[in-house]
Amino acid sequence: MTEREAYIALNMMEDIGPVGVRSLMDVLGSPQAIFTADRGKLLEAQGLGAATVDRIIEQRQKMSPADELKRAAGIGVEIVTPADEKYPQALAKIHDPPLALYVKGDMLPADRHAMGVVGSRHATVYGRETAESLAFQLAHAGFTVVSGLARGIDTAAHNGALKAKGGRTLAVLGGGIDEIYPPENLALAEKISKNGAVISEFPIGKKPDKTTFPIRNRIISGLSAGVVVVEAGLTSGALITANQALEQGRSVFAVPGRIDSPASRGTHMLIKNGAGLVESVDDILQEFEVLIPRPKPDESRTDEMFPPLDENEKKVVFSLGEGELSVDEIIRKTGIGANLIGTILLGLEMKRMIKLQPGRMIHLMRRT
Repeated sequence: MTEREAYIALNMMEDIGPVGVRSLMDVLGSPQAIFTADRGKLLEAQGLGAATVDRIIEQRQKMSPADELKRAAGIGVEIVTPADEKYPQALAKIHDPPLALYVKGDMLPADRHAMGVVGSRHATVYGRETAESLAFQLAHAGFTVVSGLARGIDTAAHNGALKAKGGRTLAVLGGGIDEIYPPENLALAEKISKNGAVISEFPIGKKPDKTTFPIRNRIISGLSAGVVVVEAGLTSGALITANQALEQGRSVFAVPGRIDSPASRGTHMLIKNGAGLVESVDDILQEFEVLIPRPKPDESRTDEMFPPLDENEKKVVFSLGEGELSVDEIIRKTGIGANLIGTILLGLEMKRMIKLQPGRMIHLMRRT
């Protein structure tokens, strides 16, 4: 049995997780040795009782990593373990890194710049719109958006990231990778697998339940440089993700909401306890400018005043001159349709070219 196969087989076992496997490896030296060590040697592992050791002995001859790899390949899924170069280094450093990741899609090196966006399944319209907007802007700025494919905020976050040009998103499941939940997000999961990846640590066929979702939340935070909680009640699973993020040394942000909304109580509690208050995407980006630098000036322009702009962005910038215009005035001066102008203005704001002022006035920011 190879190291990789051993990790896959251990991940398939019940009643033993990453922390237990690490304790065993501290004693035995490798995951493969767990399958051949006698009972006495297994009992030397710190934190493992006799009942757990007996369960390992009972299961270890029944696990077939070859069959699991074959099942995974049959549904277009790759299994990534700590023995593989593709295993995310950010996850490898947490207290309880998953023994295996089932991946449909691609995890890229650029995904190390990731931001979790999570929140309530019972989201308000405000919450869904805010999550989608923040995720769009984060993806536009170069972050991979990580969430959990759940109803509500998670769904909005994935959709927002996918709407950005070249936007990437990772969906971490609370069940086997062949057990998409909720079922109405099956099409969304397929779309994500083509613009990021759908990920699970659970073996094929594992149905999600009330215990699996909290377990998977540590992967959302573990893959991310920070976690943004958009809406959350006091009992929301998003607060578990936020707490795990803090334990893993990640940044935690929260979006304020209505003071009379139950969906805001969790986020307000996070803010009271020191989470970064998010009023705009800049509140997040300012903390991570070292990771995602601001765009450099376009060297093809002799004046070097502007970052790279597409044709529509140039029309908007030059229509403003050195002053400001309303959105309607920009539409009239540039001839750009109302259905496109919002996306173009958002892109220019992300490039620090313009600033949206009260009354839908657009101000050209001076550049030196």
